Amino acid sequence: MTPLLTAQGITKTFSGRTVLDNVALTVGGGEIVTVIGPNGAGKSTLLRILLALMPADAGEVARRPGLRIGYMPQRLPVDDNLPLNVRRFLRLGGTQDETALRQALAEVGAPQVLDTAVAAISGGELQRVLLARALLRDPALLVLDEPVQGVDVAGQEDLFRLIVEIRHRRGCGVLMVSHDLHLVMAATDTVVCLNHHVCCTGHPEAVSVDPAYLALFGAARGGSLAVYTHRHDHKHG
Repeated sequence: MTPLLTAQGITKTFSGRTVLDNVALTVGGGEIVTVIGPNGAGKSTLLRILLALMPADAGEVARRPGLRIGYMPQRLPVDDNLPLNVRRFLRLGGTQDETALRQALAEVGAPQVLDTAVAAISGGELQRVLLARALLRDPALLVLDEPVQGVDVAGQEDLFRLIVEIRHRRGCGVLMVSHDLHLVMAATDTVVCLNHHVCCTGHPEAVSVDPAYLALFGAARGGSLAVYTHRHDHKHG
């Protein structure tokens, strides 16, 4: 099958500083690909280029013809005084169908917030609302930028599990960007370790023992790194 998205040789420079150097990745249908890297590694720049929000200085991005993309941003700052509830926020994406709004919120486990002010919901609920908004596009590719931003550890695992379930249920590809290794590594098929260039790529367990990966993240954590590997051989309560 034709990949949903392929990037080759992506290079970007700002004021003489190379932010991305010959970066490549591919996302296939039904595949979860996660780009990990420290702050300042070029992850956000790469995402903007992949979404055609910014041109690359070199390289190319190929998308499957007619590809529908659902995008979940890293954060959504909302003024406490803004009179915007979740229903109105979701409709800003162009979907007016009430049934579709309710179904999307139910799918992400947040049906109770439909009439709640966006500024009044919790961090975890907000991330689920942003995910619901992305799903309303019925995407073949979900692009998630730091999807567990502002969520506690228990909520992070729930969200990553939900993302895996959505992939299975919808058959869509998922491209995630994160700097958090602990849970991301368990909820992905392919990891791309980025630090301005691709340090290593592959299955999470293979990447976790790659010398380039350990040099980058082991040093950042004082030489000690424990990668979370959640094996789905049991049921959750």
